[in-house]
Amino acid sequence: MNSTRHISTGQWCRRYISFSLVGVVGILVFILFFTDNSIGTTYRYESEILQLKTAIKAERDTLEIYRKLGRSLASDPVTMERVAREHYHMQRPSEDVFLFQ
Repeated sequence: MNSTRHISTGQWCRRYISFSLVGVVGILVFILFFTDNSIGTTYRYESEILQLKTAIKAERDTLEIYRKLGRSLASDPVTMERVAREHYHMQRPSEDVFLFQ
């Protein structure tokens, strides 16, 4: 009484795979890989967002440095003289300046 039945591939497909299942799987594959919300596009957007956030942080840090420098230039004559000498190669009348490059 214990006989094993062999089901052919065609019978198995007809029994477990329906047209609606194929349609749903097809729509999911289309959405996941071929639309604007696809996995690849989402990954590219996320990496671009990360790069832009890093650039924004660097620009904010630079802005803060220049704000501090501007405040110190407005109130401290020693800082003003240092910046003028370093960046604009200014000198006092009795000095000689040598530039090394």
